Amino acid sequence: MDARSERASRLPSTCADLNVSFEFFPPKTPAMEAKLWQSIERLAPLAPAFVSVTYGAGGSTRERTHATVTRILRETALHPAAHLTCVGATREDVDAIVRGYGEEGVRHIVALRGDPVEGAGCAYTPHPGGYANSAELVAGIRDLGDFEISVAAYPEKHPDSPSPAADIEMLKRKVDAGADRAITQFFFDNDGFEDYLERVRAAGIAIPIVPGIVPVHDFNRIARFAGNCGASMPDWLAHRFEGLADDPATRQLVAAAVAAEQVLDLVDRGITDFHFYTMNRADLVYAICHLLGMRPVKPAPRPQEAAA
Repeated sequence: MDARSERASRLPSTCADLNVSFEFFPPKTPAMEAKLWQSIERLAPLAPAFVSVTYGAGGSTRERTHATVTRILRETALHPAAHLTCVGATREDVDAIVRGYGEEGVRHIVALRGDPVEGAGCAYTPHPGGYANSAELVAGIRDLGDFEISVAAYPEKHPDSPSPAADIEMLKRKVDAGADRAITQFFFDNDGFEDYLERVRAAGIAIPIVPGIVPVHDFNRIARFAGNCGASMPDWLAHRFEGLADDPATRQLVAAAVAAEQVLDLVDRGITDFHFYTMNRADLVYAICHLLGMRPVKPAPRPQEAAA
């Protein structure tokens, strides 16, 4: 068997062989809300393992996150995951949010330290009466009920971490506190991710480490995000988007191709679970999933229809 045939034999043969999840952010305006729900309806037929909804710096989107998550639970057959941070809130406040989600039937929480109230890049100071970090937050959630808990991982190190080793030690603390999976910050260096995964496993961390994939719909915008979170933007990626600042149609095609190439290379390395940072841009993510071989499946009945 030649190298090409061997690689092809290891690619997913059906959409059931790939497990994907999608991340959305809560809307700020009626127009953004309409776009969000169009995105959810567009991607739902791909049967993601779950969909997550982000939580703004300092808890600034708390109500909108809650409203979006609970609406997904009520009106779709999707499994929603609510992002939750420990910034700017007491333990009692955070615990009340967790209990509220449990009462609503939301059983999956993405537990994060979160960005400072002032925004990414500013110094983080724990709330004097709150959870000090994400490991403490995971332990607190675990004490409150039978929740599925996802946490963050950083192949290129969290910007506030003093070293890669310290960063992996923090991940281990989150796992020891009860985390079920880790979703990585987005990255473009698959060799670096593979090296990170080896170091994580060597540290005794056995939970799934799910690569976070961001489609580069706008190179300059993603580059700013990368600068805030410590992710590198390789020269080859900049070259792919060179000269396309005023050509959104071509940019979209290139973005889909780049993301699909990255995922297929990771599949070749044995990875089958992926988390897409959608930026509420469903058509681009749908195109990427189509390139990966995924096809729509018959939707499951909504909760109220199944109970009828």
